Amino acid sequence: MTHTTPSTPADLGAAAGSVADVIAAAGNPVTALRGAPFPAMSFLQWEQTNWQHEQYLWRETAAFLDQSHHMVDLFVEGPDALRLFSELGVNSFANFGPGKAKQFVAAAPDGHLIGDAILFHLENGTFDLVGLPTCLAWVLYNIETGDYDVTHTWDDNSWVRRGSPRLYRYEVQGPAADDIVRCAIDGELPALRFFQMGSVSIAGRRVGTLKHGMAGAAGFEFWGPWADAEAVRDALTEAGEPFGMGRVGYRAYTTLTLESAWISLPVPAVYDLPALQGYREWLPAGHLGSLAGSFESDSISDYYVTPYDIGYGKVVRFDHDFVGRDALERIAERPGLRKVTFAWNGDDVADIYRSQFTDDGRLPARFVDVPKSRAARFTYDTVTGPDGAPAGFSLDTGFLGPDRRVLSIGMVDEAHAGTGTQVTITWGEPEGSTRPHLPAHRQTTVRATVLPAPYSDYARTQYRAV
Repeated sequence: MTHTTPSTPADLGAAAGSVADVIAAAGNPVTALRGAPFPAMSFLQWEQTNWQHEQYLWRETAAFLDQSHHMVDLFVEGPDALRLFSELGVNSFANFGPGKAKQFVAAAPDGHLIGDAILFHLENGTFDLVGLPTCLAWVLYNIETGDYDVTHTWDDNSWVRRGSPRLYRYEVQGPAADDIVRCAIDGELPALRFFQMGSVSIAGRRVGTLKHGMAGAAGFEFWGPWADAEAVRDALTEAGEPFGMGRVGYRAYTTLTLESAWISLPVPAVYDLPALQGYREWLPAGHLGSLAGSFESDSISDYYVTPYDIGYGKVVRFDHDFVGRDALERIAERPGLRKVTFAWNGDDVADIYRSQFTDDGRLPARFVDVPKSRAARFTYDTVTGPDGAPAGFSLDTGFLGPDRRVLSIGMVDEAHAGTGTQVTITWGEPEGSTRPHLPAHRQTTVRATVLPAPYSDYARTQYRAV
């Protein structure tokens, strides 16, 4: 077998050893995660012009997104490759042949979510799993410890990798995406539906393509060997100029989730299950993660979510055996949480900003950073209903300039999930928090209105049908 294991990024300053070692030293997973650092992804282009302008691109014209550097590719091939993914994924693989892609969702033995990624079936028995390390590391562990006849290559993100990526990966998103791609390709635009794969020629290079939307708008994803990256990028950029397409930096890119309602980083259910002790001992310490937010519990399991809570219930299929199946069959029968969008009250947000510039003898409230307010890999803020009782969590907060709104994505119980429901979000770290790099602040509350998820009407109603 060919393989590489996940690397521990030297920039993190993480403790040597494994995730299990870090948890043991801290005493429990919550303490370990609360005290872990969260460095910025400084290896990415922060802005191309300015984030305000870039947020308008995918709504008004088109946005060019370079995804070549911040994600991980796990290439797997061999006679047991499909069995591997089928035994780890809650999805059905009954008709998952070459030329197809899907959102791969992995659960722990107790049915709680480990993570998700995009799985490309490139050729018969050859796959590329693309996403954040949380899900991919779990698959790699099972390859290395399980009985699977496969070979694999782990191509890390550009923070860790030495040298160029194996593949470039670009997206063109927005109302003008179809017209731009027609101008850029050599020949006819293939008739692809949502999440269908194809192959086109751009600048004389063979390019893989996926009909995909990340920004609440239709679009295309393109990939190919790194040696072709510059030629393909230049051809797409030239084709997009007459339509007003612009490049998007990482700062605006992170706000795409507010429109599409993808909760990218819930706490994975790997930190305390006895059955996963071997995984924690295998997983390098740099993959621990970090935790912030107003929700406070000594039990890490209180932060876990199920695939149903996070909106993945529609992909769970009990037509095959997979890790967590028995637990999910029980979970499916009981009420859970529902993914929603929270629109923050503008006056309350203005009060948070006002507290930064007035000296009334109190600490200021925690700053609401723009366009994304994130202090850790995982963020859990408490959401309460009108009676003050816990109703759920807010997990990802940011600002959409075109709408002049602070939004967050999260989950609430069914009683509070209706559009227009008024809830309250507690903003700021608990007293005594050890969250590194956050200045001293006081907790405050923000009124919020529940809206559907995805927030984008187009993403919610149309782009999966085109």
